[in-house]
Amino acid sequence: MEEVKVMVADETHIKYVDTILKTIEEAAQVRGTGIAKRSPEYVATKMREAKAVIALQGDKFAGFSYIETWGNKQYVTTSGLIVHPDFRGMGLARRIKNLTFTLARVRWPHAKIFSLTSGSAVMTMNTQLGYHPVTFSELTDDEAFWRGCEGCVNKDILHRTNRKFCICTAMLFDPEDHLPAKLPADVIERLQKIDGKEVNPTA
Repeated sequence: MEEVKVMVADETHIKYVDTILKTIEEAAQVRGTGIAKRSPEYVATKMREAKAVIALQGDKFAGFSYIETWGNKQYVTTSGLIVHPDFRGMGLARRIKNLTFTLARVRWPHAKIFSLTSGSAVMTMNTQLGYHPVTFSELTDDEAFWRGCEGCVNKDILHRTNRKFCICTAMLFDPEDHLPAKLPADVIERLQKIDGKEVNPTA
């Protein structure tokens, strides 16, 4: 069986966008949860800008996640983590999460990384990476982020509590409490071209 490779996505992976969005939508329907709708162009842009991670077994799509920045890049989220049903139960979600998390830390070394999740598996992964549960008030106040919750079936709870809490658990990673992250040299080189500045591979 061919190995599943997890890598930072680029424009050659744009052909998988429709499959990614379909897989995310089907997973949300199975769970009965809402999900922030993303356009094909939005996901394609994430790939071009090296703000996404994709998992492939040869040419077959296996998983995906992307990064968003909020509040003038003071906050970062790793979002849209999905593993295709054919590849579940193999530890692939953790591999994708780890690379997306490392990518976020290297590109925005001083940003706080946060997560809103109702899934116990994601909470466990977050805890192992160094996230801690926090109140919603410790997350970004960027309205663009909170608009993403409007597609969720539980949005009325968020509205009723004036955004103090909801079904999801808020978790936060503060880079000041941890050692710098590292990425392979070829990824660092690509980031330097995109960002137009030096990226310290150990910062």
